[in-house]
Amino acid sequence: MNDQIGALFVQVAYIGASAAFILGLRGLTKPGTARRGMQLAAFGMLLAIIGTLLNHEIITYEFIIIGLVVGTAIGLPMGLLVPMTAMPQRVAISHMFGALAVTLVGIAEFLHYRDIPGGPGAVKMVALGFETLFGALTITGSFMAFGKLQGILPGRPITFFGQKFVNAAIFFGAVALYVTLVVTQSGGATDAAADLGVPMFFAMTALALIIGITLVLPIGGADMPVVVSLLNSYAGLAASATGFAIGNNILIVAGALDGASGFILSILMSRAMNRSFANVLFGAFGGEKVAVAGKSAEGLTTRSVTPEEAAMRLGYARNVIIVPGYGMAVAQAQHAVRELAELIEHRGGRVRFAIHPVAGRMPGHMNVLLAEANVPYDHLFDLDEINGEFAACDVALVLGANDVTNPAAKSDPGSPIYGMPILNVADAEQVIVVKRGMATGFAGIENELFYLDKTSMLFGDAKSVLGQVVSEVKGL
Repeated sequence: MNDQIGALFVQVAYIGASAAFILGLRGLTKPGTARRGMQLAAFGMLLAIIGTLLNHEIITYEFIIIGLVVGTAIGLPMGLLVPMTAMPQRVAISHMFGALAVTLVGIAEFLHYRDIPGGPGAVKMVALGFETLFGALTITGSFMAFGKLQGILPGRPITFFGQKFVNAAIFFGAVALYVTLVVTQSGGATDAAADLGVPMFFAMTALALIIGITLVLPIGGADMPVVVSLLNSYAGLAASATGFAIGNNILIVAGALDGASGFILSILMSRAMNRSFANVLFGAFGGEKVAVAGKSAEGLTTRSVTPEEAAMRLGYARNVIIVPGYGMAVAQAQHAVRELAELIEHRGGRVRFAIHPVAGRMPGHMNVLLAEANVPYDHLFDLDEINGEFAACDVALVLGANDVTNPAAKSDPGSPIYGMPILNVADAEQVIVVKRGMATGFAGIENELFYLDKTSMLFGDAKSVLGQVVSEVKGL
């Protein structure tokens, strides 16, 4: 009777957790409800953990307690101490750890069923193979993404002759082993074939680990937001397969939500760059191509502006659009940006923030930073909402956003970003660009915006120079 009550409580907890996950995901669709959505999702995870801990199949809690302590000791500092600028790397590492857990469960379950007459059966073997295959490639893929985001690995694509053929051979080799495992380990194969199960399983896992490396290395830094989102989808699909393999409903639901949302987000971000999945994964975008290189040598120059001059333009502007980019994230300038926006509004001006879907290094990077600085949600506008407003803008202030403001995406068919939707910053009456120097963005190309007559460059660390601008505006 007690076991029945406990099992009922576990299922109720899982249903509650599933509902919290779904409502939390729905809350993330709007900036105004995103915080509540995260809180709901966190509450759902707490319910799922409690329900799992009360599972009657648990024999001993020793290793579970050790895992909780170690996980808390690692996760708490990561959440509190990792700066917002390093959030993309932290997300990539989180995907790696999640995929590692899934892969280890898959390996343990496969070895467990090896000792049971008849093996795991066809359905469970499909799930076990899928979770291990996708989990393993997500481990190394996420680690490669972390390396590129952290600067340990070059941000440019790392390629070699015949790489696509090598990747295809490894991928199809892993798939062939997966299919063979499903056929031979489902109880209907000969003993000789069944005995090859363990070496084939570990060979498939090894190939999957290699796939993760070879899949991400040839992808350039400009595509990292899409890659992070796609890896999130892979991890979710692997977790859902784990749920089928071990009979855990909450893993099935949570993994499916994670996998589907990550896949949809990847599609939306690819569309935002006017590119296909195949082009993102195999196009080696972000390489050191040059679209307008040499123009400055032909006589084109930039025009610099001092913080005092920038303050005069911004302080007396009636309509200002701020375009945040990775430069703002690196300098942790979001609080200075918010203070500047408040000063402009106090003087009677209107300030809005233009958010490009792939600005920064992970999905929603700019939204997270601005939310941290308490910028009102109704001040944030996406590309489609704000692009038509630049023509009526007095001053557009660009904070380290490079490729997403480059007019070459519209004017130069030879540019690697040609066709990518950009923010129409060049339509503003005046443009002020805050940058440390003239370095190119992730796409490795010069930005034509910087050489326009209406553009002024404010060189320096965004937090420092905006602090000076804020001081000057206060004195107007």
